[in-house]
Amino acid sequence: MAGSFNSAFDAAGGLARVIPWKTIIIGGALIFLASLAIPTSVAYISPGHIGIVIHRAGGGVDSVPLGPGFHTRNPLFTQIVEYPTFMQTLVLTKASTEGSANNDEINVNSVEGQPLSLDVSMSFELDPRHVPQLYQTFRTDISSIQHTYVKQSIRQALQEVIGQEAIADVIGPKKAEATNRTRKLIDERLASYGMLVRQFTINELRAPAGVIEAINQKNVMQQQSLTAQNELQKNTFQAQGDSIKAAGKAKAILAEATAQAKANDLLSRSITSTLVQYEVAKKWDGKLPTVSGGAMPMIQLPGSKP
Repeated sequence: MAGSFNSAFDAAGGLARVIPWKTIIIGGALIFLASLAIPTSVAYISPGHIGIVIHRAGGGVDSVPLGPGFHTRNPLFTQIVEYPTFMQTLVLTKASTEGSANNDEINVNSVEGQPLSLDVSMSFELDPRHVPQLYQTFRTDISSIQHTYVKQSIRQALQEVIGQEAIADVIGPKKAEATNRTRKLIDERLASYGMLVRQFTINELRAPAGVIEAINQKNVMQQQSLTAQNELQKNTFQAQGDSIKAAGKAKAILAEATAQAKANDLLSRSITSTLVQYEVAKKWDGKLPTVSGGAMPMIQLPGSKP
């Protein structure tokens, strides 16, 4: 046993004399560095993301991004930055429970110069073909871009639209129209950077309390005026109806009176003395009337002369 150990020791000593110690140390260091470099020489892009290839030597960006999966790279000269391409939603609100912890509300002015604060949200996607240009322009992550350039684009678009409208219209009947016009402007400005707007919503509008009170009073007065107009119109229609009924009734009475007058005229002209005597003769029963005294009553028959 001791002989075997001594033989192995002698063999190792002989190998050490053949290979210098410096060579062994350098080889070990290279193997160690290689073990550290291998993981960084392979990049993995998650699903729903793309990779932006940055050349460290010159600072340039490849125009064609990397798709999801594994990709080899030179860790000394290239860097890969992931960008999400799935749908994202940017929430800009005063409340700290939505969006960020900061007050991200949008402040604009109406055509009268009245201040208006808005809570908005925008859903968007990134076109993978334009993401390298997006990174080349801003040199930061998408979250930072959202709260700087995108937020400013939304504020500018809202000011252009709401700045042309009365505050009462924006809060009331023209809110949907203002929302659609604002989305169109935002879409036009962000499309060149590969940001595709899928939805834009004005969630809440806040105006000064005095303005809201004035708008409410105006609405009440308009409602009262409308009610009075409806009542007046109703009374007018009713009066017209009564007038038509009265005219119709008077016309009917006049027609009836005219007809009666004509009938009476015809009747009076048809009654002659001959007709009267004839009617009397038809009703005479042939008996002479009984009278007291000695004189014989004279009865004149129809057609006889007195």
